[in-house]
Amino acid sequence: MIENLPTSGDEAARTLVLKVGYRGAGFSGYAEQEGQRTVAGELRHALETLLRRPCELVCAGRTDAGVSATAQHVSLPLLPEELEREPRRLWRSLAAITPEDISIRGLYLAPSDFSARFDAQSRAYRYRIVYGNAQPVLLWGFAWWIKSPLDVDAMVQAAAPLVGEHDFTSFCKVSSAQQVRDAGRSLSRCLQRVEVHATQEMGEDVLAIDVTGNAFLHNMVRIIVGSLVEVGRGNRPVSWLVQALERRDRRAAGPTAPAEGLVLNGVRYPDGVLVPWH
Repeated sequence: MIENLPTSGDEAARTLVLKVGYRGAGFSGYAEQEGQRTVAGELRHALETLLRRPCELVCAGRTDAGVSATAQHVSLPLLPEELEREPRRLWRSLAAITPEDISIRGLYLAPSDFSARFDAQSRAYRYRIVYGNAQPVLLWGFAWWIKSPLDVDAMVQAAAPLVGEHDFTSFCKVSSAQQVRDAGRSLSRCLQRVEVHATQEMGEDVLAIDVTGNAFLHNMVRIIVGSLVEVGRGNRPVSWLVQALERRDRRAAGPTAPAEGLVLNGVRYPDGVLVPWH
């Protein structure tokens, strides 16, 4: 099904887009690192095995070590002859080659100039907290267990001013912030949603923190969560996160929340750009 695909110059070439999920505990993050097991390394190995050529992958939202995903998007330019492959067989082959903690959740075709990173309009994350004396059961390893009580109302109030465009230097890993500055890029990001709410998942009472934005800095969501928990514990006032934003100093914000509670839940692209490849 490629006849309805938008085109951009080259009618033959297309971009393959994988929708990928993974359990982060077994990986040193998404990005390839020498001597480390990574999501990108496993995906590249599988694709190069099937396509029998070097593959350079682009993703939306590089995750840190231990962070999971249900809807990571990874793009790869296809050669014209590769469009003749039977997509269902390719999907099954990818699923067979990739390890059990990676799930190939969909195949799509996009125009030849599509980039999973640069064409993404927003990324959505959810952080899960289980708090109280009862340790999580089925969410063990996928939530931050906090035994102390949390003032959820205070966390809701503290989160609200983060929505909008701000300089998030205080919520970025120091070394990464310096790299961004050295490259002449901005540390401003625009958040469309920062919502703290109680819910139930898999029989557990969960405090979910949903964060959606156009892009994110290194550790940004986890530092936001760690700072909100400081407010919830009563260690900081509701106004503290606004003050941290204004300081533009990592020392002004709270600790980085553990990686296991964070999941990349979705990436949004312009309507009609991704066409399911059946």
